[in-house]
Amino acid sequence: MPKLKTHTGAKKRFKVTKNGKIKRAHAYKSHLLNNAGKTTKRKRGLRKAAYTDKTNVHAIKLLIPYK
Repeated sequence: MPKLKTHTGAKKRFKVTKNGKIKRAHAYKSHLLNNAGKTTKRKRGLRKAAYTDKTNVHAIKLLIPYK
């Protein structure tokens, strides 16, 4: 069987933990970060990493097979 190609966009966005969970960053962190856009509390929450939902794990693992 031939080698699979890694999806270059996915390899930049996702990390696989030791237990097989997939870490991701929060969205909406790059625009309108002043007081008119988002509160400080909301921006602080967006800094933290999150885990992907279990419904998406299989699809993402296909995109990053060797990670």
